[in-house]
Amino acid sequence: MGHDEKKGTIILDNFNSTANLTANPGFQSTLSLGSKDVINEKAYNPFEHRKVSHPNSTIGSLVHLLKSSLGSGILAMPAAFKNAGLAVGAFGTIIIGFICTHCVYVLVKTSQEVCVEAKKPSMGFAETCGAAFEFGPKKLRPWANFARTFIDYTLTCTYLAALCVYVVFIAENFKEVLDEYYPEYKLSVEAYCALTLVPLVLICQIRNLKWLVPFSAVANIFLVICFAITMYYIFDDLPNPAERQMVASFTQWPLFISTVIFAMEGIGVVMPVENEMAKPQQFLGCPGVLNVAMTIVISLYGIVGFFGYIKYGDTVRGSVTLNLPQDEILAQSAKILMALAILFTYSLQFYVPMEMIWRELHSKISIKYHNFMQITIRTTAVVGSVAIAAAFPDLELFINLSGAVFLSSLGLLTPAIVDTVHNWNRGLGKYNWILWKNILVIMLSFIALFAGSYVSIVGIVEKYNTTHNLESNMNSTLRT
Repeated sequence: MGHDEKKGTIILDNFNSTANLTANPGFQSTLSLGSKDVINEKAYNPFEHRKVSHPNSTIGSLVHLLKSSLGSGILAMPAAFKNAGLAVGAFGTIIIGFICTHCVYVLVKTSQEVCVEAKKPSMGFAETCGAAFEFGPKKLRPWANFARTFIDYTLTCTYLAALCVYVVFIAENFKEVLDEYYPEYKLSVEAYCALTLVPLVLICQIRNLKWLVPFSAVANIFLVICFAITMYYIFDDLPNPAERQMVASFTQWPLFISTVIFAMEGIGVVMPVENEMAKPQQFLGCPGVLNVAMTIVISLYGIVGFFGYIKYGDTVRGSVTLNLPQDEILAQSAKILMALAILFTYSLQFYVPMEMIWRELHSKISIKYHNFMQITIRTTAVVGSVAIAAAFPDLELFINLSGAVFLSSLGLLTPAIVDTVHNWNRGLGKYNWILWKNILVIMLSFIALFAGSYVSIVGIVEKYNTTHNLESNMNSTLRT
């Protein structure tokens, strides 16, 4: 101790802060513990540092979340109930809806907490997953970049798969109407898929999100009208529920799970909605934007699925609009409106994967070729989605497969893993209940992934073989 130092005085200058956020030098604390500023410093609040040029109100954010979750998938719910039965379908929709809501909750909560650690005002889906690993257990930190890249690519594939489903929706609804009024020009679903190519290629050349807003607005109006007409027919002269099976074969349950996940899951847009809120602290909690939106979504999906299956039973199709009467103008108008709504929505959904693809490629392409490459990539992506749709035009099976492969991974598996990694060093609760809870969610995601994919692929193969055999028999008959 120096001569000028009083006895009993503790010199803090020789002590280093142990409050390092990570081993990365860029995140180490450079503040001295002896500073009054450190003692009085408030914890970083990401909400206070967000600078959003046009923030959404709480009501506006609720509307956006509802819009992202209430789409064409709701019309597939009666087909989902066919694979579960009335009783299992009703309880299953509530349970899966609760699990999907919880997964969104833990993802947003993790994002808000890692924003504090990284001292960033907001993060997207991929950034959140990467940051959870970056600030998680030391052995997992090298996986941060992989987590970000995996989510980016999975989101891209998810949206591209949804576009294929959209093409089949458009084709089947147009076919239903035109076959009725022009029976002499009956075309296959594959042919109608091909006919969508030109308008889709043209509309997808629009690159500014601002110019897509009118298409989205018109699509929403058409969807509301179509939904109202569909519900009118569903509730008209309902059969006795006793005529429908309460519990379907257990082997069909994975198809039910996959379809509900596909219809209900909107995790890709959750982080953008939360990041754009004027009061993001109102997104979670009770009641909160998330809880209110998902309560409405689960209720509507359950009602449409339950009563749609009672109405049409095992004859219900991948989109319940396809079950509407063939000889009534009101029903046929609903199908046309549905097809047009999906056609206009296609470009908006296409915007998301295109942004991800272009972000990866634009720096590798000379600026003078940017416009040409944009046109080429957009056209190629549309042609690819139409080709896949034409190759597998069974709407119900396509929805099941998409939900099983992509949305079970994004909506269930990823949030469960991210939540586990994030809380590993922070505490997993009494008796490690967070860990056990996430293991159950991961198991459900694997059931949807593997069982749902297997049953869907088997169904697609059987459908293809049946169609091929019928065509062979018809050709043999014509030759004789």
